[in-house]
Amino acid sequence: MQRGRIDATTLAGGVDLQSTVESGQSYLWSREDETTYERDRAHGGDAWYWTTLRPTDRDDPAVCRVRQREGALEWESHVDADPHLRRLLRLDDDLAAIAADAPDDELLRAAFDAYRGMRIVRDPPFGSLISFICSAQMRVARIHAMQTALRRAYGEPITFDGETYHAYPTPAALAGASEAELRDLGLGYRAPYVLRTAEMVESGEAGPEEAGDLSYEAARESLTRFVGVGEKVADCVLLFSLDFLEAVPLDTWIRTTIEEYYPDCDRGSYAETSRAIRDAFGGEYAGYVQTYVFHYLRNGGTVA
Repeated sequence: MQRGRIDATTLAGGVDLQSTVESGQSYLWSREDETTYERDRAHGGDAWYWTTLRPTDRDDPAVCRVRQREGALEWESHVDADPHLRRLLRLDDDLAAIAADAPDDELLRAAFDAYRGMRIVRDPPFGSLISFICSAQMRVARIHAMQTALRRAYGEPITFDGETYHAYPTPAALAGASEAELRDLGLGYRAPYVLRTAEMVESGEAGPEEAGDLSYEAARESLTRFVGVGEKVADCVLLFSLDFLEAVPLDTWIRTTIEEYYPDCDRGSYAETSRAIRDAFGGEYAGYVQTYVFHYLRNGGTVA
């Protein structure tokens, strides 16, 4: 086992681990106490979280556990997790500059003040894609439970510190499942979408990472090739996996935000409304603004 720590005081804008991994961005992290997304939390705390890594210099997947404690991120892993955590949690993003560049808006100021240090995740593309295919009409706790079920049924078991963890399933593992098996895991009507998408990736027909080389709107269109992926799901994958920090997924919370706070941005179609709210949220880092607003309002935040 390797251990280390990342000094949070060296990170521009700090870090809030709990808000980052329990804010509806990712379903590939879990609390060690198995209560991920089970109850609303503001931020803070020193719980252990874990995910699995697939280092290129290692045949087997690795476990990475991390917690926030005494001004640092403490980690334990099979491997040197420092570079992986910096990548997955975008620890090199300058949050202070991003917040300073956001429009001077009462709602946005309140959201950034409430969750200082919350970062956008950079999840592996396949896991992000499957997670958000499962997200349609589902609460965050249920989406996470689906990913946990997929891990346990189809993920490679990994022993770490005397405990057994499961890697996120590979495309081949999910492509080898049956629709009935996936339905039995609680995926419901999403089961054929997950199966067909896994088959597309495994066969080389299409890969979500291919969108990373395209312009933003072309990338969104590229992802809609996958079964069960509409514009909103595509935007989630672009924002939380593929570095398109301008993406603003128009989910129920953001559509309500538009209705209440930015009615002029409602242009009827997804594409036009998306362009308008991206401009209202500042353009380049509009996805960061969206994530803060989503988490703030979902946890009961208001503007006086």
